[in-house]
Amino acid sequence: MQFKRKAPRIEMREHPLYCFHAFLRCPSFTAADDAFDPVLDTTGEKVLRGAQYHILPTIHGNGGGLIVASQFSGRTCQRVTIVQDSNEANKGLPLSFSPATNDHVVQVATDLNIKYSINKVCHHTPVWRFDANDHARGPYFVTLGGVEGNPGRETLSNWFKIQKFEDAYKLQYCPTVCGTCRVICRDIGIVLDHGNRRLALSDRPFKVIFKKA
Repeated sequence: MQFKRKAPRIEMREHPLYCFHAFLRCPSFTAADDAFDPVLDTTGEKVLRGAQYHILPTIHGNGGGLIVASQFSGRTCQRVTIVQDSNEANKGLPLSFSPATNDHVVQVATDLNIKYSINKVCHHTPVWRFDANDHARGPYFVTLGGVEGNPGRETLSNWFKIQKFEDAYKLQYCPTVCGTCRVICRDIGIVLDHGNRRLALSDRPFKVIFKKA
C-alpha cells in the first residue's frame, strides 16, 4: 500500500483531566484532510464495520498482536489494559470497529469504537477506552470498560481514530464526537510497564496493519 503523507496534525497540549472536566467551554477539532478515505486491510480490501480483524505491527520481530492484561490489587481486578503480545507468532485477539457515523466501511480519521470479540473481563466491557484517570502525570493507558455507541460528551473516552502513517496506519485518540468539547489529540504507542508492552498515549506511534481474522 502507498499513501500520500497527510498534513501535520493539530494537537491540544492540555492535561487530559482538565479536558474531560471542561466540556462546556471547549472547541472541537476535525481532520478533513483524510475524510472519506477507506481503511484497507492486508489484502487491500476495505475494512468493514463489525468484521473481525487483528491489529498487527508492521515490523517483524517486534512482538505480535494485541491482547488484554488484568491488573489486580489484592483480589480486586482494578483495570484491564491492552498489551502487545511478546510472541510474534500470536496474532492477538480479534476485534471489530464501529464508526460513530454508522457507515459500513471504516474510514480514515473518523471516530470509532474498538471492541474485542470476548465477554467481559473482570466485569469490564470489551470496548476500548482511554483511561483519563490513570495517573496524575501519565502514562495514560488504553483499557477495557468503554461504552459502545452514543457519541457525545459522556462517551469521549471511548472514541479512537485510524490515521495513515507512512506506508501503513496508526491509532490515535482525538475524539470529535462532541462539538463543544476541548480534547487532546495524541497518538497511541507502546509503553513498557512492569514487563508489559501496554498501549498508551505516546509521541511515538505504534505502526500497524489490519489483518482479517
